[in-house]
Amino acid sequence: MEEEQIDVISYSGSKGDERPLTFNHQGLRIDVLEILDHWVEEGFGDKVRKRYFRVKGSDGNTHRIYFNENILKWYYAS
Repeated sequence: MEEEQIDVISYSGSKGDERPLTFNHQGLRIDVLEILDHWVEEGFGDKVRKRYFRVKGSDGNTHRIYFNENILKWYYAS
């Protein structure tokens, strides 16, 4: 799986960056129209916790992005 760090504007509630609202990918600003699915994965050995979101974007495509809770950064997962 290829991963690319991205800039995300997110809703920040009591838990910090809770869900994505808008993100930039390959020079395009994409608004999140709908969150289709979300889940959490935690690495067995490295204990890296990632919050994944499968979203419908304003570009008409479905995207998978995640927030790495250990380093507080967003990534695009293709």
